[in-house]
Amino acid sequence: MTKNDIIGLIASYLYAFGLLFIVEAIGKRLKWPQAFTRKIIHIGAGMWIWGILALFDTWTIGIIPFATFIVLNFVFYRFQIFKAMDAVDSSPGTVYFAISITILFALLWRTGGAPDRVPIAAAAVMAMTWGDGLASIIGKKYGKNPYTTFGHNRSREGSIAMAIGAFVTIFLTLLWLPGSALSPNSMDLRLGSVLLLTVVGTAVATTAEAFSPAGTDNLSVPLLTGLALFILTALLGG
Repeated sequence: MTKNDIIGLIASYLYAFGLLFIVEAIGKRLKWPQAFTRKIIHIGAGMWIWGILALFDTWTIGIIPFATFIVLNFVFYRFQIFKAMDAVDSSPGTVYFAISITILFALLWRTGGAPDRVPIAAAAVMAMTWGDGLASIIGKKYGKNPYTTFGHNRSREGSIAMAIGAFVTIFLTLLWLPGSALSPNSMDLRLGSVLLLTVVGTAVATTAEAFSPAGTDNLSVPLLTGLALFILTALLGG
């Protein structure tokens, strides 16, 4: 464990608990609905993967924060500790999200000069972070055309927001992250490959979100998107 790894661990827990307490306090003061504060936390938590990539030298240490939040989020969910994140009728989606990030980064992120495929993991997480976050926010506020899958209500407006959020974030992640300072040992992708991966990833993410039972999209979207991107990247020679 390096000095940067220690700093990364401290920063990760400060960020996570700071996010929870700040959103909880602001949500109460401004009377934000719980569904909105939950998605703000969802987006904020997902964005911390960039802090993980920037701060840690060792991938086995870098996956610890999200791994520990599998347990912590279950405790928060079970005992309703943070009202901004969990309500009585909430699903354990926050637990599933931490599981998905941990699995993707454990399988694909490598440091120390080893071949690195973390851009695939990051793109899949960003699709869930922003796609699902926007789908919920836009769908609840502007959804006029509802549909139901597996007993869970969604809207076409929300699904469109999901597709847009997934497309933009997958594209930007795969365009910028490979070969960058955050992932120097990953293969650069040509623009055509990035566009193809983005279209396929967006289609998988949007479909998975639309057809997943309540809460399980936090598993299905990132894991299925990551799998699709991994297979297609391999076929493209990456």
